[in-house]
Amino acid sequence: MTTVAAIPDAKPSADLRNYALVTGAYWADTLTDGALRMLVLLYFHERGYSAIQVSMLFLFYEVFGIVTNLVGGWLAARLGLKATLFAGLGTQLVALSMLMASPAWLTVAYVMVAQALSGIAKDLTKMSSKSAVKLLVTDDAHSTLFKYVAILTGSKNALKGVGFFVGGLLLYLVGFRMSVMILAALVATALVATAILMRGDLGTANKKAKFRQMFSNNRAVNLLAAARVFLFASRDVWFVVGLPVFLYTVLGWNFWQVGGFMAIWIIEYGIVQAGAPTILRRFYRDPVSAPDGATAMCLAFLLATFPAAIAVALGADLHPASVVVIGLILFGIIFALNSAVHSFLILAYTDNDKVAMNVGFYYTANACGRLAGTVLSGLLYQKLGLAGCLWVSAGLAVITGLVSCLLPTNKPGRVSLAAVGGEE
Repeated sequence: MTTVAAIPDAKPSADLRNYALVTGAYWADTLTDGALRMLVLLYFHERGYSAIQVSMLFLFYEVFGIVTNLVGGWLAARLGLKATLFAGLGTQLVALSMLMASPAWLTVAYVMVAQALSGIAKDLTKMSSKSAVKLLVTDDAHSTLFKYVAILTGSKNALKGVGFFVGGLLLYLVGFRMSVMILAALVATALVATAILMRGDLGTANKKAKFRQMFSNNRAVNLLAAARVFLFASRDVWFVVGLPVFLYTVLGWNFWQVGGFMAIWIIEYGIVQAGAPTILRRFYRDPVSAPDGATAMCLAFLLATFPAAIAVALGADLHPASVVVIGLILFGIIFALNSAVHSFLILAYTDNDKVAMNVGFYYTANACGRLAGTVLSGLLYQKLGLAGCLWVSAGLAVITGLVSCLLPTNKPGRVSLAAVGGEE
């Protein structure tokens, strides 16, 4: 067991123990979520479902992400993060159990409900684990907080990519139903182990927390949430529908090549996120500094150049496969750094007694951006092709940068991170 002395700025070892358990549960749920997504996509594609029907299977997954983050943050404030963590794992078990039914039951509507529950489970678990990081370190240890957030977020995304591979492999080896049973066993193991080994609670429950408090009075939190909407819309507007359809129909890649490339990109994205503190430290004058609003602004404006450059290169009839692959890799690196900075800032901007609600509100914005990007991706690709998706992506990234200009910074004469924890 790691001792407190080995981790600067850490709180007591009980908090470290609970954080390790929460992280392990989050990893199990993330791996399951990625595997289940690929299982559903491949299985129903093989059963002859149309592209529209397959996309509908994931509609409620995204919609309920908005609802869950909003309501989940309030529930976590009232009941504690431990309750929402267990609720998330339990809900995932229910979703998986539904998919163990006879194939005759697996209609579009039925699977949409199961996917909605899976989305609820994922967001409850994510919100609980991300909020728990804030409780692990002392209030002024911004550099340590950034390190822990980056590791958790990066490992999550890498494991989601691994889950894509696991889902495809399980479907090939043992079939859909047995694959779902294996995933259910993984989640059940995480739930039982966490329930047995966790000591005490995660944070302090506030029975008087009101739902209207979910809508933050903290200006920095509200600005960051707005930036988050446009940031994730800028990714998903071309990544979710436009890119895979382009790879399949224009470049002639087969389904496994498309799925494998997307999985590798997500793993790369997660690795960069986990290493964000080390990468960004090269640009700090003070080695113990943490990123601020200026960091987020610069990364957003830099991000906008990549989809624009890819669109220009495609218009110039350069080799499309090379342009898209190289461009997406570079886009992923900058996007991962930007996302990691956002994940740190939301915790830096909030107080411990408001962390669950502010994180819930922040991830509600995240889900809104994903939903908007997903819907726009299909519409824009059908009307304007991949180039249209890319130009809109660049515009959304520019808006992200403009909003980020208003975030607090650590520069002399400007509002510092230490001053933005309370309400304004």
